Amino acid sequence: MIVSGNLVDVHSQEIYGANIIIENGCIQEIERTDLGYNNFILPGLVDAHVHIESSMMVPSRFAAMVVPRGTVAVVSDPHEIANILGKEGVEYMMKDAEKVPLKCFFGVPSCVPATDFETSGGVINVEDVESLFKNGAKFLAEMMNYPGVIYGDSVVKSKLDIAKKYKKPIDGHAPGLLGDDLIKYVQGGISTDHECSTLDEALQKIKLGMMIQIREGSAARNFESLHSLIASHPDNVMVCTDDSHPDLIRNKGHIDRIIRLGLEKGYSIFQMYKAAVLNPVMHYDLPIGLLRKGDPADFIVVDSLDNFNVIQTFIDGKEVVRENKTLFKLEEISQVNNFNCSLLQANDLKIVAPVDDCKVRVIEADDGELLTGQYIWESSYKKDEEIVSDLDKDILKIVVVNRYVKSKPSIGFIRNFKLNSGAIASSVAHDSHNIVAIGCDDESLVKVINSIITEKGGIATCDSDELLILPLPIAGIMSDQSGDDIATRYTQLNEFVAKLGVDLKAPFMTLAFMSLLVIPQLKIGNRGLFDVSTFTFTDLFIVDE
Repeated sequence: MIVSGNLVDVHSQEIYGANIIIENGCIQEIERTDLGYNNFILPGLVDAHVHIESSMMVPSRFAAMVVPRGTVAVVSDPHEIANILGKEGVEYMMKDAEKVPLKCFFGVPSCVPATDFETSGGVINVEDVESLFKNGAKFLAEMMNYPGVIYGDSVVKSKLDIAKKYKKPIDGHAPGLLGDDLIKYVQGGISTDHECSTLDEALQKIKLGMMIQIREGSAARNFESLHSLIASHPDNVMVCTDDSHPDLIRNKGHIDRIIRLGLEKGYSIFQMYKAAVLNPVMHYDLPIGLLRKGDPADFIVVDSLDNFNVIQTFIDGKEVVRENKTLFKLEEISQVNNFNCSLLQANDLKIVAPVDDCKVRVIEADDGELLTGQYIWESSYKKDEEIVSDLDKDILKIVVVNRYVKSKPSIGFIRNFKLNSGAIASSVAHDSHNIVAIGCDDESLVKVINSIITEKGGIATCDSDELLILPLPIAGIMSDQSGDDIATRYTQLNEFVAKLGVDLKAPFMTLAFMSLLVIPQLKIGNRGLFDVSTFTFTDLFIVDE
């Protein structure tokens, strides 16, 4: 096979006409030509850090959406399904990924459960870490337990030591960690971080030798804050999505979207490719072709370097996408799950004031950020009076339901969602994926929560008699439908909640992170309100003595 066009040589940083001669899946020769072409040939794109499950698609369906966008490989942390099904969940993802050409390089989830302060369905122990490395895992995935690294927790140390024994990279996850604690964290062998939200934080981590993954996903978007690193520290940055929903991929793209963002900022195609392809391939030692003689024939063809519209994708010498259409078949999806809870009644969500005029801790959400704040609501409720959502103050009830073991729901309050009617809920709730819901009244909350329990997983919203749900029957976090079908339904859900007053860019993704007990400050899990800054549970009410 011969593919001809303007070759974008990311090694010599020049562009020239060429014939790419492919044989047995590899590039046998690159012949320079003096001909003019109206297309450009570049290495395929790499997502340096992604949780495929957060797309609500299994790996094979995820591939069908991102390969047409020019992505030929992903560095994936199956942390989400591991929290639900343990090692079995990781192996499920690996097996499904083998059905498609996309090169999926899976890591071993390092922190499952992510915290002992919440109920999850799965565990990845030290023996599982060793077993998964022997089974082909490429890296130790994000080490969220930074206190365990800093203070020498024996289990954390054992997992780090196994990764070092197999000479595997160790990914980090340490939002806001600086100073002496950061030094100890890096000394533990941590090599990357995708949680930086400020330039100062990123620069301190780079100074200690870390690679910074600039994240531009569906909820957390840090490109605007960190993109200057692409020019100032080209050897120390990669780009990634972390979490990317199907509607965003379908409408705006995947890593190709981040390439366009960089080009619009004035960075060259070579600068963007160093961050989007070269650095991830070198850091993780990925067997991905970079358009050199002898490399696997992994490359894309675009019609212009301005709009970066992908017209062909090749993986291991096979044309797998032509004119945005996949050329590989998709096999039937098998199902796995772990869902065991009973339907609720409105009375299960009742909460009363412990004293007159009590103060209430309220989670303060921030659009586009995983970080939350704390707002003190000075209520006028009398003792034993039922506390309900205060729509005038944008204070809504938030509920977390344990989906693994029947137990009493955890109840709190949240602001900045601006929901003025009905409720929203999801069993995509990082990291343990219990059911999390926000609503204006208990009847609406029960309706959306029970719809998810009935489907054994899903994302739902309701208002009065109207209910919309996207069922997620695979582990309660993924659909068995196509990416397009999921995107269409997900768009309908977002449009529905927008009519209810919610103006967040990604309301369901933001909702999913309200139970993430490893990202500051105030969050809520199935066992109660949690202060991440102190790693302790905290009372919902502040009672003056």
